[in-house]
Amino acid sequence: MRTAKITRKTAETDISVEINLDGTGRYENATGVGFFDHMLDQLARHSLIDMTVRCDGDLHIDDHHTVEDVGIALGQALREAVGDKRGIRRYGACLLPMDDALVRAALDISGRPYLVWTLELPTSKIGAFDCELVREFFQAFSTHAGLTLHVDQLAGINSHHIAEAAFKSVARALREALETDPRKADAIPSTKGSL
Repeated sequence: MRTAKITRKTAETDISVEINLDGTGRYENATGVGFFDHMLDQLARHSLIDMTVRCDGDLHIDDHHTVEDVGIALGQALREAVGDKRGIRRYGACLLPMDDALVRAALDISGRPYLVWTLELPTSKIGAFDCELVREFFQAFSTHAGLTLHVDQLAGINSHHIAEAAFKSVARALREALETDPRKADAIPSTKGSL
């Protein structure tokens, strides 16, 4: 089974992450950051990755360490769970509308981390959540998962809608990329023979 458990403990955060890439999108996420939990729920539900995330972070300072470190741990879990990448489709993309927002995500589970980010959230906060942390999460996640990830905003005026569309579009792209390719279920999806 394509599963992973990661624990990460620092002076700033104490995190445990469990994922199952062949799940149904079940989730139990509790980071102490309400909006972020909502986004992690969307990531699980729309990728069909079962996900349990627990984080005890230094929220008395701010949400930054919690969000970034969860991105690190979740990326590490994905990298471990996908293993040698045998049989996956490797590439995934999604063009996702959410009311006023339209966000495109395209990714390659390549082992070569790179983030291209063109989202511009018009407010500095969504409730109490710092909007800049959306990018921080995806930077940490893509780096530690080994993803080439492009997230582009094509439309949008509402920060909540833009951020949620980003999480959902990345989730749908992950779902596609992680699926087994029935025509090459026993092969590494690269002419190099490894990723």
